[in-house]
Amino acid sequence: MTTSCAGDSGPAEPEEDQTTIPGPNVEGDEPEAGEDRSDDADADQDSDAEDRSDSADSPADAEPPELPEASSTTLEPAQTISEPVITPKSVVANGHGLAIANNMMYQNSVTVYDTETGELVQELPDSISPGSLGVEGYPETVQGAPVEAAWTEDGQHAYVSQYRLADIGAAAYDDCRNGDDVAPSAVFRYSVQDEDWDQFIEVGRVPKYQALTPDESRLLVTNWCDFDLSVIDTDTGLEEMRVPLSSQPRGIAVMPDNRTAYVAAMYSNELWKVDLETGDAEVIYSEAEFPRHLILSPDSDVLYATFSRSDLLVAFDTETDEVVTTANTGREPRTMDISADGSALYVVNYYEDSVSKFEAPSLEEIDRRSTGHLPIGVTYDAMTGSVWVANYSGSITVFDDTVSR
Repeated sequence: MTTSCAGDSGPAEPEEDQTTIPGPNVEGDEPEAGEDRSDDADADQDSDAEDRSDSADSPADAEPPELPEASSTTLEPAQTISEPVITPKSVVANGHGLAIANNMMYQNSVTVYDTETGELVQELPDSISPGSLGVEGYPETVQGAPVEAAWTEDGQHAYVSQYRLADIGAAAYDDCRNGDDVAPSAVFRYSVQDEDWDQFIEVGRVPKYQALTPDESRLLVTNWCDFDLSVIDTDTGLEEMRVPLSSQPRGIAVMPDNRTAYVAAMYSNELWKVDLETGDAEVIYSEAEFPRHLILSPDSDVLYATFSRSDLLVAFDTETDEVVTTANTGREPRTMDISADGSALYVVNYYEDSVSKFEAPSLEEIDRRSTGHLPIGVTYDAMTGSVWVANYSGSITVFDDTVSR
C-alpha cells in the first residue's frame, strides 16, 4: 500500500525521489466503508465509561505519582499492542491515564488506551457530521485521515488533525502534486466524556501537526501543502489568521507568553519564529536538513529539534535562539518527547527500528532500544513513567522507564 502520509520524513532511501514516500504495509484486509467491526466492544466501552465517570478518582483529577528521575532509569520492554488492527502515525498521552493513537487513512480510526493497563478504551471511526456541529457546506458524513493529536491540559479533549477529507477535492499527497485542486481539510476534536467527536474546525490543505497555546486560547495548525500556519480561536473554532511560512511546515512549540511560537518548515530546512499577535515570522536556523519535531523543556529555556535527514538532535537557547548543543541520533529521527521532570528526551529512529533516550540538557545518549518496525511517534506518560512508541507498520511498543540503570 502506498500513499502520501509518510512523506513528512523524506524518501525510503536517499537515492529515491524525495517527493514520493511509501506508507506502511499492513497485512490483513481493511474493513469496507461503513462496516462496523466493534458493536460488542462499543457496548463494553459504554459500560467502562460509566464506571469511570462514577469513580471518585477520575483520570482528570488524579495527580501524577512521584517517579525516579528519568535520566537515572532505563527503558525496559513492557508490552506490545497490535489489536485492534492499527497503523499508528502518532501516539500521545494526556497525562491523566489515557493515550490516543491516530491510524491515518489505512484504518480511518483513532484508538484510545488506558496507560496503566494498556487496554483499549475505545476505537472511534474517523467520520464526522460537520452539519450537526454547526459547520455547513459539507456532505452529511465526512471521513478524515487522523495524523497527530494535541490534548487539553485537563486531558478531556484531543484535537486531531485530518490529512484530508475523503472524496472532497483532488487526492492529497505529501509532494502536494495536485496543487490547488486539493481541498482544505479540518481538525476534529475528541471528547473523553462523550467518547465522540464534538467539534469540526476548518483549516488548510494537508494539516499535520498542531499545538495549543499554554492558555489554550488558540490552536496552531501547520498546513503542509499551503506552506502556512493556521491560528484558531478555540472559543469559536474559527481561524483568526494565516501566517505564511515555507515549504512543508510541521512541528510546533509555543512559549509561555502565548505569543511566541517556533515552527519547523521541513522541506525548506528552516526553523521559524512566529509572533502570534502580529503574524510576523522570521527564520532563525537553517543549518541542518528536514527539521521535523519541536519540543520545549518544562521551563521553556531550551527548545529541542529533530532534523530527520541530518540524523541530528539540536538544543537551542530560547532567550537567544542560539544553538546550545547537538547530538547524533539513529537513522531518520522523527517524533520526540520529554519526561515530566525534563531530565530525559525520547527520540524514535524511523529507519533503525529503535528509540533513543538522551539526558537533557547534555544530550548524552543514555539508552537505545529496539522497537517495532517503522517507529514514527513517541510519548511519555507521566502517570506511569512509561514510554509509548507508535510503529507505523501496525503496533505500539510500551516501555517501563522507572527501572534504575
